[in-house]
Amino acid sequence: MAFGDLKTDKGVNELNKFLEDKSYIKGFQPSQADVDALNQLAKAPAVGQPHALRWYNHIKSFSADELKNFGASPLKAGSTTTAPAAAADDDDVDLFASDEEDEDAARIREERLKAYAEKKSKKPELIAKSSIVLDVKPWDDETDMKEMEKQVRSIVMEGLLWGASKFVPVGYGIQKLQIMCVIEDAKVSVDELTEKIQDFEDVVQSVDVAAFNKI
Repeated sequence: MAFGDLKTDKGVNELNKFLEDKSYIKGFQPSQADVDALNQLAKAPAVGQPHALRWYNHIKSFSADELKNFGASPLKAGSTTTAPAAAADDDDVDLFASDEEDEDAARIREERLKAYAEKKSKKPELIAKSSIVLDVKPWDDETDMKEMEKQVRSIVMEGLLWGASKFVPVGYGIQKLQIMCVIEDAKVSVDELTEKIQDFEDVVQSVDVAAFNKI
């Protein structure tokens, strides 16, 4: 997907428009296309480009190992897997050799199979994450919304990353704070997070989950 030069405002504006109704550059999960687009950006999108900024913060929340995994291609329907050749580089040892193979070939095969198994066991596991949009409502139209947002963002938890936000009118001159965050499911409870926000009882009337998506 071409957006022009993503180092220019025009290119980022095109990206922002494309992401208005999409979470990722391609498909319904992060892919190498997202990594490529991220690497082309000269800087984070501006607040005036909320869709691109939301996507930018989301992709930046992944670790380097997770970003590498986005490049892996899933098997197509009807395809079959093949047994991986142990340390396939320059491997001239036949893993299906007859019982007459010599001892050296058998030893090399076992060593390479062992090395492959060790490498596979050290492969990092993907961390389950969720993307959440919260609606934080004030008591009245006299609430300092910027101060309320500042207090919400002051919440620090391991596995929590705050993203883009905006103020949305709800009527009678009152606005609500709509803010996005990415959490690691094993470390952050949505209920605990909303309770922490509601603890700012001087300015926060209620907190609702507007959107919840597993990543």
